[in-house]
Amino acid sequence: MARTLKLGFILHGVGRTWNDWRHPGKDVNASTSFPFYKQQAQLAEAGKFDFVFIADSLSITEKSSPHYLNRIEPITMLSALAAATSHIGLVGTLTVSYSEPFNVARQFASLDHISGGRAGWNVVTSWLGDTAANFSKTEHPAHNVRYRIASEYLDVVQGLWDSWEDDAHVADKESGVFVDPNKLHRLDHQGEFFQVRGPLNIKRGPQGQPVIFQAGASDDGRNFAAKRADAIFAAAPTFEEGASYYSDVKERAKGFGRNPDDLHVLPGITPIVGETDADAEDKYRELASFESLETGFGFLSRTFNDHDFRQYELDAPFPDVAHIGKNSQQSGANRILAEVRAENLSLRQVVERLATPRGAFVGSADTVADTLQAWFENGAADGFVIFEALPGQLALFVEKVVPILQARGLFRENYEGETFRDHLGLPVPANRHTAARADRAAA
Repeated sequence: MARTLKLGFILHGVGRTWNDWRHPGKDVNASTSFPFYKQQAQLAEAGKFDFVFIADSLSITEKSSPHYLNRIEPITMLSALAAATSHIGLVGTLTVSYSEPFNVARQFASLDHISGGRAGWNVVTSWLGDTAANFSKTEHPAHNVRYRIASEYLDVVQGLWDSWEDDAHVADKESGVFVDPNKLHRLDHQGEFFQVRGPLNIKRGPQGQPVIFQAGASDDGRNFAAKRADAIFAAAPTFEEGASYYSDVKERAKGFGRNPDDLHVLPGITPIVGETDADAEDKYRELASFESLETGFGFLSRTFNDHDFRQYELDAPFPDVAHIGKNSQQSGANRILAEVRAENLSLRQVVERLATPRGAFVGSADTVADTLQAWFENGAADGFVIFEALPGQLALFVEKVVPILQARGLFRENYEGETFRDHLGLPVPANRHTAARADRAAA
């Protein structure tokens, strides 16, 4: 089967910046509006998107962006959307640093059953240090420790998802046997961070196991994603950065003994579609007109653990904050610091650059389709996760860009199957206990 684009849409409520909520067409209650999310998810499904995606975090300050300040928890929203959609994948972010594996295994298994096999988990470690204060913790785990936690955590969750073999639920009314005890398994995990007995109190879902997403960009993150993820939500501001990241994680996957084609690399993008290229540029300028230095300060502070950059002189050299970035959003901090060193940027220049990024996907439907195709065919992406820059842009993308991609044979015209794994071309993982029994029988 020919390789085709994978497309996801991020449900991001009032918007991704500090000021785009001020657009006259924006619903200021979008981040807590089920009708808004339902309309967007159904529109993405009409466009045959592979999945919708809900990001999350667990810490705010009064200076956080509007969507961060006020939004619905992902699993709750995705469970509601499962009943309002029929095919599209449902991916939610949930942190390993501030949750328990048994609960998370149960939540995503439940979502998989509710949705008929469409659940996906975006595994994150959380970088904002003050999150610890919301969970009775005295300090945030160090960067390398967070990834050790993540690895063991995923071992536990995936082990729990295999608690029930596929035919363990007998439910024979004649004999009175509800479950075959020989096919229901305790985990008995004893590790560095977790001790979990099991078994999980819900049977294996329609997909076998939900799809695993990750957004690893640091060295530890890339290794974790290359080894464990089915899909990566990547950051790639330019084609060159996208191609470099794509090549790197695919090679790492190969080094872990994986088929690199089983790992989907999906950069996040913010397309702006116009009737013509000039119309799209006008729309970009409309978007940029709502932004200010406040947006740039916001993105910069978030990257460096909510550090207050407003305390520094704007036109002075960029401050020495490398030590803060090291234990926060390490990859983003390193990217900014590299640009500062290479171009001798002042704080103002960094803030302005972050406030109104244009992106590579601005133009007519044909121009945007051409750019998507170029990234896809030249080793920078297996697909994309799309943010809606302006009200109505998702509808324009579905109406104008998707048919072009379909006509070029780059994107599906209909869903190939029923589950999220079907969409991504991923097999159902064998239950480890069933596989072990088969190996013993064959020995």
